[in-house]
Amino acid sequence: MSKQDATNTLDLIRENLNDFVGQEIYLKANKGRKKVFEVQGVLEQTYPKVFVVRFNERQVERRVSYSYADLLTETVELTVGSMRIGTQSV
Repeated sequence: MSKQDATNTLDLIRENLNDFVGQEIYLKANKGRKKVFEVQGVLEQTYPKVFVVRFNERQVERRVSYSYADLLTETVELTVGSMRIGTQSV
């Protein structure tokens, strides 16, 4: 995959995510060493290089951000309803 192809793919992922801003999502992130972070939250915002997910943890509102490359490499999986967002939708 050339650098231009990767850039186009990341742009497509970002465009796909834009459609789901403000909606409930399920996030599953590989944190290494067999640790997996799973949370249900809201896709709060998309930016040129990252996207932000808001969720509640023990009555505290938290935000996490990930890059679109995390979706491309499947380090992070996002699901809206039964539809997975990322490499499957590109």
